[in-house]
Amino acid sequence: MIDPTVRRAAQADIAQLIELESEARASLIGQRGGDRWLATHPARRDGWAESVADSGALVAHIGDVIVGYLAIVRTAQIARVEEVYVTPGAREVGFGDALLEQASEIARGWGCTIIEGEALPGDRETKNLYERAGITARLIVV
Repeated sequence: MIDPTVRRAAQADIAQLIELESEARASLIGQRGGDRWLATHPARRDGWAESVADSGALVAHIGDVIVGYLAIVRTAQIARVEEVYVTPGAREVGFGDALLEQASEIARGWGCTIIEGEALPGDRETKNLYERAGITARLIVV
């Protein structure tokens, strides 16, 4: 059994983050709502350095290999999960839950009282992940 391990991202992780982000974005192509999400959410690529510097990037890892990430930002008292992704081969182990737990701790440290995130229509895995963390739907945009 693998124990999910999560930590704040470091500058040395950026190359792996860019690679995983490409994998995550490719997985959205053709999904219901995925093409629109991709069109309205540009890839971070070089923006990872800023996310890492702002302590808004977390990585899930097995040894030196990053298997997932979460990007979080703060606006006033709202922490927003901009992206959360775990590579398919590392799912069902708890990496997503561990990422959200760490993000919640960061949000509390920032003084945030609300955490928000997005899930595509029909993406039950992501919806379940958020619900396990106590983040429930409050608005559906159609």
